Amino acid sequence: MKVSGTPTGSIAVEGSYVPQEQLLAVQEMRSGIAIGVPKEHLMQEKRVTLVPDGVGLLVANGYSVLVESGAGAAAKFSDTDYSEAGAQIVYSTEELFKNSNILLKINPPTRAEIQMMSNRTTLISALQMSQLSPELIQDLNNKQITGVAWEMLEDEVGNLPIVRSLSEIAGSTVMLIAADYLNSNNDGRGVILGGITGVPPTKVVILGAGTVAQYAARTAYGLGAEVKIFDNHLYKLRRVRQELGAQIYTSIIDNVNLLDALKRADLVIGALRPEEGRNMYMVSEEMVAAMKPNSVIVDVSIDSGGCFETSMVTTHDKPYFKRYDVIHYCVPNIASRVAHTASQAISNLLSPMLAHIDEVGGVEEMIFAKEWFMRGVYCYKGSLTNRHLARRLNMKHRDLNLFRLSRL
Repeated sequence: MKVSGTPTGSIAVEGSYVPQEQLLAVQEMRSGIAIGVPKEHLMQEKRVTLVPDGVGLLVANGYSVLVESGAGAAAKFSDTDYSEAGAQIVYSTEELFKNSNILLKINPPTRAEIQMMSNRTTLISALQMSQLSPELIQDLNNKQITGVAWEMLEDEVGNLPIVRSLSEIAGSTVMLIAADYLNSNNDGRGVILGGITGVPPTKVVILGAGTVAQYAARTAYGLGAEVKIFDNHLYKLRRVRQELGAQIYTSIIDNVNLLDALKRADLVIGALRPEEGRNMYMVSEEMVAAMKPNSVIVDVSIDSGGCFETSMVTTHDKPYFKRYDVIHYCVPNIASRVAHTASQAISNLLSPMLAHIDEVGGVEEMIFAKEWFMRGVYCYKGSLTNRHLARRLNMKHRDLNLFRLSRL
């Protein structure tokens, strides 16, 4: 039984219902592709791109999977778990990078990691705009690395499955974070997230009406908080109300109404996605200065530039700072707080997509055969191919469709 042709459709393991002899024949035929899973070192990252179940799927489909020792430890997946699933445990980072045709990472690579990669490797990782530089892109192009951003990968109906899955996690987790910083022990306002009889409810403002907003609003509203959602798209505001099944306050973003809401808010969540590769500050420094003392900002959009002019990237070791007496929580990898769950979510989407690559003849064929996969490519054959990224970094780019024409 083969894996479904859709990128996120089936996670059935090839070989579950076939004799072992047939499975071994398939593995021998496809032994040319080696997928590497290195250990993450930046930003206290605890997630891993493949969990043992995902490794088992790929091994059953004939791929070699190399996992760096300790890669899944922070997410509570041991080397033994991976070994039993069929992975080869590698104890040298340099060896893993050198011997992998496809590298799977959570964070963008460092320049030192790029130097360890073999020429023409395919790198699949997050593309965090705030951490990119022209020098890093040039290093990738010098080695002819094919760069694929997994947050830009679409499914075959145009959705962003990995973004949605991680947004669901972030939206659910963000309220746990906010509740912690609103309490008195963390010098917050000393208010409960929600409401109780006889006491006015906590006032929550959410910027954005996407998946993060939906899950955050559901949690806050369920606890009894007063929720206001702002976005620039009416269809998103309409959809989030329908999804929640509640008549919560929604508004197009305008300075008058937004400023009034911010002045009253106990908690503000920034959950706007960038449009055309860049994010605009929706909340100015003056607006932040007008907020209540010890109120809380959680900027979920910080990895793409942030929603607040006062935002700066923080880490899990030092997750917050105060500006104008307002607590700012600006950790870009919020989902890493629940690394086991987040790793499973990423792996469940990446592993069937990777299993599909060999069916179409390799990564290059996948790029030009599948539009949803092409949308994730930002570097190819020594060129930057993403227009929005090129504009942001002030670099030249080459449209992928030109490469397609050259193949004809």
